[in-house]
Amino acid sequence: MPETTTAVPAPPSTDREFTVAERSQSQLVLRRFLQHRAAVVSLGVFVALILLAYVGGWLWKYDAGQYTPDNSVPPSWDHPFGTDSAGRDQFAQVLRGTRISLQVSVSVAILATLVGTLWGSIAGYFGGWVDTLMMRISDLVLTLPLIAVAAMLAHNFGGTWYLIALVIAALYWAYVSRVARGVVLSLREKEFVEAAKALGASDSRIILRHLVPNALGSILVNLTILVALAILLETSLSYLGFGVTPPDTSLGLLVSEAQTALTTRPWLFYFPGLFIIIIALTINFIGDGLRDAFDPQQTKVRQ
Repeated sequence: MPETTTAVPAPPSTDREFTVAERSQSQLVLRRFLQHRAAVVSLGVFVALILLAYVGGWLWKYDAGQYTPDNSVPPSWDHPFGTDSAGRDQFAQVLRGTRISLQVSVSVAILATLVGTLWGSIAGYFGGWVDTLMMRISDLVLTLPLIAVAAMLAHNFGGTWYLIALVIAALYWAYVSRVARGVVLSLREKEFVEAAKALGASDSRIILRHLVPNALGSILVNLTILVALAILLETSLSYLGFGVTPPDTSLGLLVSEAQTALTTRPWLFYFPGLFIIIIALTINFIGDGLRDAFDPQQTKVRQ
């Protein structure tokens, strides 16, 4: 009788296959940013504040310029932030002031970042006398007393929010130019720049397509800082009477108009001041999160 053999199954292999998912630079940056809890919470608060200012103003039952019979009413269900001596709803006024202040600060950040990045990149790339001349001009702008010069320029050319934004941007671009120059100086000797030169790329293409994108992390961090600095400077100018003028309004102008009523109607002063503090704090925390996200060597993260 023929002998039958039974096939014995091979034991399962103990070797496990590991697959490593490749992540792009943007995914790594996003992951590190999301690990910064304070920055994520601040981003949510800032977005909510923007929606409240732009959407809430249209949905709120009172308009910023609407007069009501409720004169100097403290905060209530009908008027959450109270009213002024003319009966205008302070909540509607704060929402409108927040819109103008955000428009000024974001415009300043964008304009100053564009000009400063281009200026600093050109100076850092070419070096030599070009760098010396351009950086001495930046140093001259940096030595100017900000509030004094901004007040003088705003008094002569200001009044509307976009002119105030131009005045402030004209004083803040030099800060970004120093940062952009420093980053470009460290990048211009890299292999990818030498390769672009060997392939015949023009200087403008190297600056715009190779150097600026690689300096984007530092530029974005400084952009967020400029938003906070701009809203504080706009507040200072409006408080001194050199900023946004009626019929426009801003958070700084609301604080300035309420200083005489601080003891009798304090809600007129505290609520726009609170919004200024919230905006400045959230922007600073967002900037910290971006700094830690773009710099992998950062190990100290504010929780």
